[in-house]
Amino acid sequence: MLATRTPVDGSAGYVALERFEGTLAGRKGTLVLQHSGLMDKGKPSLTITVVPDSGTGELSGIAGTMTIQITDGKHFYELDYTLDGGNRGL
Repeated sequence: MLATRTPVDGSAGYVALERFEGTLAGRKGTLVLQHSGLMDKGKPSLTITVVPDSGTGELSGIAGTMTIQITDGKHFYELDYTLDGGNRGL
């Protein structure tokens, strides 16, 4: 992960790569997520994307995006993805 702040209060950015290994919808494998986050004078934006062709094992061919919701200090993750050219999951 690389991050930076600017001289303007509330403005910053980060990029990161994250490797996931586990089971998704009963399928085992790995995938890589690419994060790109910005704070623009306190207004956050975040894009998390499955790196194309990064899926292995039973997750081969996965594509999609992830969102993170923060509620009461807890993080909730939702992956919107396609697998095998059309099976969709959340």
